[in-house]
Amino acid sequence: MPDIPSDIKAFNRQLIEEFRASRNAPGGPMNGRQLLLLTTTGAKTGQRRTTPMMYIRDGDRLLVIASDSGAPAHPAWYYNLLAHPVVTVEIGADTYDATAVALAGADREETWARIIEKYPFFADHQAKVTRQIPVISLERREPQ
Repeated sequence: MPDIPSDIKAFNRQLIEEFRASRNAPGGPMNGRQLLLLTTTGAKTGQRRTTPMMYIRDGDRLLVIASDSGAPAHPAWYYNLLAHPVVTVEIGADTYDATAVALAGADREETWARIIEKYPFFADHQAKVTRQIPVISLERREPQ
């Protein structure tokens, strides 16, 4: 995993710009990297916030992991989606609304085991903290 930049907000703004600029480029956004943009509504402010993040395909599900690189607290976007689970997902050239659902129980445990088998750095993140790192499924909403 690369080092976390000192100015994460500036880094994320640049990543969002690059993602959106490369939508129609050969190889797709970010040249095939497993990256999506997740737009949540602020739990306290009500303002829309966009966060670039890695995603994992798990069968028909699209998963994001609230590891925050093993930080002691959940990332802000996680609290936002708990308060307002309707989010916007930008992946590839596709943009859609989704409902964010935190996995729980056996589903979370079985999914987590598959995730750390394929991406062992998430186990390293979990080892740094006492909190359980949330796994969130982004379920596409049907247009109304």
